[in-house]
Amino acid sequence: MGKNNFDLDSLIQLRRHLHSRPELSGLESGTARAVGDFLRAHTHAEVIENLGGEGLAAVFETASPGPTIMFRADLDALPIQETAAVAYRSRVEGVAHLCGHDGHMAILCGLAQYLSARPPRKGRAVLLFQPAEETGSGAARIIADRRFGMIRPDMAFALHNLPGYPAGAVVWRRGVCASASRGLVVRLEGRSAQAGDPRKGISPVPAMAALLERIPCLPEIAGIKGFALATVVHVRLGEVAFGTAPGEAVVMATLRSHLDEDMERIFRAGEDLARDVAAASGLKVELEAREDFPALINHDQAVECVLTAAATRGLAAVEAGQPMPWSEDFARFTRICPGALFGLGAGESHVSLHNPDYDFPDALITPGVNIFAALADDLLV
Repeated sequence: MGKNNFDLDSLIQLRRHLHSRPELSGLESGTARAVGDFLRAHTHAEVIENLGGEGLAAVFETASPGPTIMFRADLDALPIQETAAVAYRSRVEGVAHLCGHDGHMAILCGLAQYLSARPPRKGRAVLLFQPAEETGSGAARIIADRRFGMIRPDMAFALHNLPGYPAGAVVWRRGVCASASRGLVVRLEGRSAQAGDPRKGISPVPAMAALLERIPCLPEIAGIKGFALATVVHVRLGEVAFGTAPGEAVVMATLRSHLDEDMERIFRAGEDLARDVAAASGLKVELEAREDFPALINHDQAVECVLTAAATRGLAAVEAGQPMPWSEDFARFTRICPGALFGLGAGESHVSLHNPDYDFPDALITPGVNIFAALADDLLV
């Protein structure tokens, strides 16, 4: 161990190993196995595996009464082809760690090393490695696992690297921190026909065109005053067949808002719009919600803990002026206990998240471990 009570070289090696072997949401068995092997080899943690599917937790228990403090990292990668020219680039075609979850896991493993060298004196530290964050399903599955009741936290923390902010700076916000998000799937069904005589079919084209035009207006239609956004993300019309006038279509949109109640209003407006345009064209319609993320609410008490920890470790703290436009599955944990997600600046000119050439900066591992360690020291010593 170095003077910081964690082995930076081993964490960088782990991070790059995980980067080269990414796995999609719900399929993170190899990732979880690699993290579990590292924890058993490098720490004194009790490891609980297969939480909510592929999740795992490193637990540091004490004999003295005190709170259970949870720190969370995410396991999953993205369905994007990596283009970064690094030696440890993804070995999996079309899948890559382009959101920095490999770095978040390395930071949490560094905290496990730190707590092995400086164990808590009271309560319990739970280091949770959560699957399926990108699809918004992992946290709910973790919470539903009966074993989660044994490690249910009194307070929870998570970090996320943030390009566009000074490297190593702690980016904080009270109240709404990240947006609610929900996918709306609209399936339109008419009747196909011969392309030479399309009048004998029932075409979904007019309804699909109306949806493409009006979905972006859903926040206005729903009367939302604050931030809200409706973005068409996918469309499909029939199949590639030049002899056939298509009889079915699919339109998908992502809806976002800062408030959960606004999300309900936008989603209902989207459903009403789809039913109306389908009825006008004599079509059947099926509606589906996917990847539902509630708004992430940071609790004042937890934010104060983060600010104190940042000051203790000499890290700059930058207040985010607005909630993040993206969504975070950690929101489900702040619904069951006080908690906060904060950003860790990745550099003002660093490549943006989800870009094909993004790579997590190894230089963030040390400040990431340090602020988590300060939180553990403040709350469990």
